[in-house]
Amino acid sequence: MFPPMAEPNLEISATEFEWLVRDWILKQGGELTSLEVTHDAKVEAYDSTYQIDVLAKFQAFGGAEFTVLIECKKYRNAVERELVQVLHDKVRSIGAHKGMLFTTTGFQSGAIKYAKTHGIALVSIIDGAATYQTRSALSVAAKPPAWLNLPKFALFHVGENDAGNISMKYLGRAGTEINEMLGD
Repeated sequence: MFPPMAEPNLEISATEFEWLVRDWILKQGGELTSLEVTHDAKVEAYDSTYQIDVLAKFQAFGGAEFTVLIECKKYRNAVERELVQVLHDKVRSIGAHKGMLFTTTGFQSGAIKYAKTHGIALVSIIDGAATYQTRSALSVAAKPPAWLNLPKFALFHVGENDAGNISMKYLGRAGTEINEMLGD
């Protein structure tokens, strides 16, 4: 998991970030049939009309229709649990099949816990790369390519403050010390 960034590195507006996510969703939908991805959609539900940053509709499995609600948050701080709860409520009210929340920062621990419990995908876009915090379609434990020449072990300190913000600090390469402890 990446730590929340105090200064998101994307020099774009919130609306431009929504379009960036829309384009990313379109690229990822390669094998889907009838993929429609709409920016700033208004969706009617039994209890209200909802504004959705990006709405994806597609068919799969021989014609079954799926709806995914996608919210985009270009924030300076970690996304809070309440925003994940609001998205979950929209998914239930509209009758969508999935909710996804994209951000340029990270997510507070309460947001991650709630998302895991309720099947909401959390995605951070940092340095142009999308990283799933929950509900990843890809294996999280991917082996890095050999040419990166990474150490076998590295030392990090992960902490959480009273507000629920998670931070990570790189303490250095500790391969030799850890190998000695493990008897390698």
